[in-house]
Amino acid sequence: MQESKSDFYASAGVDITAGYKAVELMRAHVKRTVIPGADDDIGGFGGTFVPDLAGMKEPVLVSGTDGVGTKVKLAFELDRHDTVGIDCVAMCVNDIVCCGAKPLFFLDYIACGRNIPEKIAAIVGGVAEGCVRAGCALIGGETAEHPGLMPEEEYDLAGFSVGIVDRERVLKPGSVEEGDAIIALRSSGVHSNGFSLVRKILADSHTALTDTFEELGGRPIGQVLLTPTKIYVKPILALLDAVEVRSVAHITGGGFYENIPRALPEGLGARIDKASLDVLPIFKLLAGLGNVPEREMFNVYNMGVGMTVIVPPSEADLALQVLRAAGEDAYVCGTVVRSEKRMELC
Repeated sequence: MQESKSDFYASAGVDITAGYKAVELMRAHVKRTVIPGADDDIGGFGGTFVPDLAGMKEPVLVSGTDGVGTKVKLAFELDRHDTVGIDCVAMCVNDIVCCGAKPLFFLDYIACGRNIPEKIAAIVGGVAEGCVRAGCALIGGETAEHPGLMPEEEYDLAGFSVGIVDRERVLKPGSVEEGDAIIALRSSGVHSNGFSLVRKILADSHTALTDTFEELGGRPIGQVLLTPTKIYVKPILALLDAVEVRSVAHITGGGFYENIPRALPEGLGARIDKASLDVLPIFKLLAGLGNVPEREMFNVYNMGVGMTVIVPPSEADLALQVLRAAGEDAYVCGTVVRSEKRMELC
């Protein structure tokens, strides 16, 4: 690619050679994500993947796309760029596994004011780490330099993933029954939702990202907020092989009140035992700093529960054993009830 160099394009703010250097720096990260079916070559016009369809009667592809949202503003301010890529992968693959599908591959899209190869490589390093945690391959992506559209030091990050599941194993809310147990899987923190409100709370309370709090173990609040979204793919897939899973909900934007009902059929609601919930200290701190009512907190944030799984009551104990063996801090947090209220905190 040494022949491809444009002084005129560079004068407009786009450095083609920086893009080539970024790709070179990415290669080691991409190689970490190679799984059977993936081609570890990078730099072509399209990513390729050959899925293993053995044993599947009717394979169904499941796709998910998302970004990191305004959480990237914290990465700018703290000048740390190796975690938001994990968030980006997590937001996509956690949605996919809610359908019972195994993520196969991921592609990212980075738009930046100026292509700084080392920074781009750090972002992609996070994406690769997310793919490793999800067991999927990073088969391509795009870095677009947008001078004049955004400040040189800023970027935005989005991506998408594709997974696969046999049609007969697709999870559907219609299988949920009254009396089913709702199991909570602990979150790693705020994950990647509600950061516009987080930033407003910090600004209004004159809280700096470097401020430390005893309830956060003496750590700076910015460090805690930047904790990447937990990826639940491997534990959920292990659970699907061990017990009858009826429905799964990823607790993202909209919190409990929006996401848990999405995993339920009409006529049934979730009754969540508030006393059972292990609400993380960061949420209590944010609620206090911003004087945010409890109902609002549960309608915006995951409050310490990153995912819920619905199983028959007879399988709840085994489900907990499987999840805990897979490293998850899981516990029963509620029950499915017949109710016009789709979500109740009791």
